[in-house]
Amino acid sequence: MPSVITLTTDFGLNDAYVACMKGVILGINPKAMIVDISHSVEPQNIAQAAFLLHTAYRYFPDDTIHVVIVDPGVGSKRKAIVLDTQSAYFIAPDNGVLSYIINELFPSEDTVSHSISRVHFTKKIKEHIDAISITNSEFWFHPVSTTFHGRDIFAPVAAHLSLGVSMRKFGGAISSINVIPLLIPYYDSADNLVGHVLHIDHFGNLITNIKNNKIASDTINMKVGEHNITRTSKYYAEREGLAFVSGSSGYLEISLTNGNAAAFLGTRIGDQVKLSVKKRNRNNI
Repeated sequence: MPSVITLTTDFGLNDAYVACMKGVILGINPKAMIVDISHSVEPQNIAQAAFLLHTAYRYFPDDTIHVVIVDPGVGSKRKAIVLDTQSAYFIAPDNGVLSYIINELFPSEDTVSHSISRVHFTKKIKEHIDAISITNSEFWFHPVSTTFHGRDIFAPVAAHLSLGVSMRKFGGAISSINVIPLLIPYYDSADNLVGHVLHIDHFGNLITNIKNNKIASDTINMKVGEHNITRTSKYYAEREGLAFVSGSSGYLEISLTNGNAAAFLGTRIGDQVKLSVKKRNRNNI
């Protein structure tokens, strides 16, 4: 079976960057199966890329190689890493883009915050997790550009890994990686469950970080900016207007029937939402 390699970037599709990466991979492993997760991450938005990867990677076969290139520090001293979780491989800059993956592996660690910060924390790699820093230039595409490590370092390493090259040949082991603080819902003084918009999909639906199970009979409304949304829907077309719905990614979404909720509400990634409930249930927020 051909090795599966996924790509998640902020490159967009108007330029040749994604095609160059695919060309390098196929030049090394012509049988590789390349799958695009997304190339529409907002430029330099590490948190958004981390969330999208988190919602998609679990649906791929074991040993899939996930390449994530949202890399505002390209060309600097930031590490390029390979992470082996035993169920999947992740190749990425060491800038926090794997934060949701790491948080799943080590949920007891403190990686959360009510606001995104540029301050990075470290997590020690446990015994059943393997990680290396990519330093062996033997496996790189030359000459190496200081502005396009996606093509010259990450893509060829992914291709060689897909052919069975041991990840230890790419560089030395590391004991920690960088993560960014993750936005999590919390209750305010008025018992509102406060969450944030983590992603806006192609249809303008607002994907929040509030889990689907928080939509219950005691829900009053969802407030986004100055707008109050009082209706829930089982599916997008169930009713007209704005509504909140249980999304396929496991998180509550805000939608506008036959319209674009983000544009209508003027909402951006990171904006706050408030879910009002009759009585507080702090479990599984």
